[in-house]
Amino acid sequence: MRRDRTIGRARAPESDAATAAGWGPGFHDAGGARSTALFGRRVMLRSLVLADFPAWREVRLRCHDWLTVWEPSRQAGAPDPTTDRDAFSVRCAARQRERALGTGHGFGIFHDGRFCGEINLNSIQRGPFQNAYVGYWIDEAVAGRGLMPEAVVVVARFAFEELGLHRLQVAIIPRNQASRRVPEKLGLRDEGTAERYLEINGEWEDHVRYALTAEEWVERREELEAAWLGPPST
Repeated sequence: MRRDRTIGRARAPESDAATAAGWGPGFHDAGGARSTALFGRRVMLRSLVLADFPAWREVRLRCHDWLTVWEPSRQAGAPDPTTDRDAFSVRCAARQRERALGTGHGFGIFHDGRFCGEINLNSIQRGPFQNAYVGYWIDEAVAGRGLMPEAVVVVARFAFEELGLHRLQVAIIPRNQASRRVPEKLGLRDEGTAERYLEINGEWEDHVRYALTAEEWVERREELEAAWLGPPST
C-alpha cells in the first residue's frame, strides 16, 4: 500500500505554531526554491536561510559554552558560521544541496515566532538500510519545556510518512543528561552504548544509541501525537 505522502505536513489552522509563525504548509526560501514547513503544537520547523543569521548568531553566541562541549570541534582555519555571515550562507546552501540530493534535511526550530534551535535528519541512506540519524540542539533559555521531544515527533512523522524511511537513530554521549531526556521522554528504544563512537570536542566519545523503526512508529503514532502534538491536556 502506498503511503500518504502528505501526512507529515501539518495543515491544521488551529496549530499554535502555525498561527504564531504565520506560515502555510510550504514556503519559498531566499533562492526561490519550494521548501517545507512542518508544524507541531508549539514548534514550527523549516530550513534556515540567510535572513536567519542574526537570530541564529545570537542564540549560538549566548549558549556557546552550553552547546559546544557536546559538538565536534571546528576544523582549524575554517570560518566560523557563528560570526561569519558568508560562512553561515555556505552552511545554508550545503543543507539545501543535501535536501535536493535526498541525503539530509535540516530544520530550524521556531517557537512563538522566534528561532530556538535546530533538528536535522543526517546521513540518509537508502537501499536495504533506509536509515537516518537525528541530531538536535536547543537554546538553553527554553530547554526543559518539552519543545525538543515535540520537534522529534514532528521529524519522525516526516521521515516515516513522507520520506518513507524505515529507521531513525539518535546517538548521545552518556553524560549528556539533558539530551538523553529527549529520547527517554519519548520512550525510544535504547540499543546500548557504542564505544568511542564519534569524535566530539577533540575526544573519541562513547554514545548511547536510541532507535525508532517504522513498525514502532505505526504502533505508537497515536500515542506520540496525542502526547506531543495534540491539544494540551486540561
